[in-house]
Amino acid sequence: MCGIVGVIGSRPAAPLILESLRRLEYRGYDSAGIATLDGTAIDRRRAAGKLGNLAEVLSGMPLDGTTGIGHTRWATHGAPTETNAHPHATARVAVVHNGIIENHAELRSELEAQGQRFVTQTDTETVVQLVDLLLQQGRTPIEAAGEAFHRLEGAYALAMVFAGHPGLMIGACHGAPLAVGFGEAEMFLGSDGLALAPLTRRIAYLRDGDWAVLSRDAAIFHDATGAEVKREIKLTALSGAAVGKGNYRHFMEKELHEHPAVLGDTLRQMINPGTRAVALPALPFDLATIPRLTISACGSAFYAGLVGRYWFEQIARIPVDADVASEFRYRNPPMTPGGVGLLVSQSGETADTMAALHFMKAQGQHILSIVNVPESTMARASDAALQTIAGPEIGVASTKAFTAQLAVLACLALAAGRARGAITAAEEARLTDALLEVPSRAAEILDHDTHIQRIAARIAEARDVLYLGRGSCFPIALEGALKLKEISYIHAEGYAAGEMKHGPIALIDRSVPVIAIVPSGPLFEKTASNLQEAAARGGQVIVFSDEAGAAKLRGIASETIVLPKVDPFVAPLLYAIPVQLLAYHVAVLKGTDVDQPRNLAKSVTVE
Repeated sequence: MCGIVGVIGSRPAAPLILESLRRLEYRGYDSAGIATLDGTAIDRRRAAGKLGNLAEVLSGMPLDGTTGIGHTRWATHGAPTETNAHPHATARVAVVHNGIIENHAELRSELEAQGQRFVTQTDTETVVQLVDLLLQQGRTPIEAAGEAFHRLEGAYALAMVFAGHPGLMIGACHGAPLAVGFGEAEMFLGSDGLALAPLTRRIAYLRDGDWAVLSRDAAIFHDATGAEVKREIKLTALSGAAVGKGNYRHFMEKELHEHPAVLGDTLRQMINPGTRAVALPALPFDLATIPRLTISACGSAFYAGLVGRYWFEQIARIPVDADVASEFRYRNPPMTPGGVGLLVSQSGETADTMAALHFMKAQGQHILSIVNVPESTMARASDAALQTIAGPEIGVASTKAFTAQLAVLACLALAAGRARGAITAAEEARLTDALLEVPSRAAEILDHDTHIQRIAARIAEARDVLYLGRGSCFPIALEGALKLKEISYIHAEGYAAGEMKHGPIALIDRSVPVIAIVPSGPLFEKTASNLQEAAARGGQVIVFSDEAGAAKLRGIASETIVLPKVDPFVAPLLYAIPVQLLAYHVAVLKGTDVDQPRNLAKSVTVE
């Protein structure tokens, strides 16, 4: 979602802010802007579109000043135009904002009645006009900001600077992340630790409802009541090194080819190869006695959770609920006392998943999260967090983070199965061996890139595509369809193979490719029967299977990608990779913006 950067120090602020905003491009945005204090007055530059447009504006009209704020906006209220781009400003105050001010219409009516003049369609401008009015009424900047925060409803991360106060910046957050960075005689604000990594490694995260007053050499934190509080300064593990594509055309292509390394790193932190057993960090609850597990997540992370549901029920014999986070709390489900809520998120900032976390916590559940960012809001709000070792994922469409989530879920299911006596030590060793083979098998899959690229040329001509899978590979069908929709803009749907006769079969003709995820195993024959029905109706059946499965489907499939033979337990980890590769190559052929597809954001921090 939107990105925030603030700088207060002795160096020119605009170049630092622009470079930090570049590191936030992966979050998704459609306009950008920077405001600085030029002497005692506010000056700003904004542009619709990519940061290159803003950089071009700045090259012609540079911004002076050592204090400033910057923003990449993903439009919610108001079109993605220069007028609606942040920072929003009056002569007295400039503000950048992530989130949604839910009572903006009420505030706008009130402020207009008092003479404040609005120039945008955004909800954010209500914050600017409210603070501006309070300043006109004689409040100091700190008083005006603190009073304004109490009037705001909804989710927000805010940064603001004030005309005539070059040594002052104020930030606040409620339901959206914000971090303070500590430098040498300079301070920083950022919505993302990655943006601050080149500037400082010393970071303090604001808690929900906090606001902070920054000068050049200090930060004073206040909680939601206005009381002064202390917040711990931590050394972030994020690197300040440039995040680049290397020799790859897109970040997504680079990240696809990082699957083997990411899987290896993630599995190595959780499996003791000597004992061939899973070694989890200490958890604040007993896996042997939890009565129920509730999984919630969004997008690809939810599909990872669906695979996890199969594993937890089959291997650990734990009853599992799995809900998409954006709907979970609206069911108001009764939750089993002593149960565990398991949240999955790449960023650890997903708004809907955070809302599910708060609901579960209020229902007395233990909270365990699987995240890629250990300093994230979700990790800090959980009783325990397990980290995926995926590194920064810049492409909006999740790839390596998805398989890393699957790796952690697989290890957690094995640990739970062993703790509950549902599997023996020998069975755990056999399945951990299968997991430890996954990185090398993943590297073999990447060798099929040319064949997948050839198949992509057929898919690129399609208007509709069906993905089929069974058991733990049904969520991989959902993942394949999601990836194709996200980056190629082709309509695609994933179905449990056995559901095809209950409706989707009506769509099948010679123009509709049917992509099947069908490894050998106990569910193979039933899926093969479904594919025979699709082929009989003229469907172009494209199969992802191993050598034995491919041989049996030779008369049905029009194209087959032969993958390594693996234990059915680990098949979801491997079969996710070729469906992601296929979507990538289709998108390249269609000429879409692969890394930043239209209308999408990497980290969805508003509902």
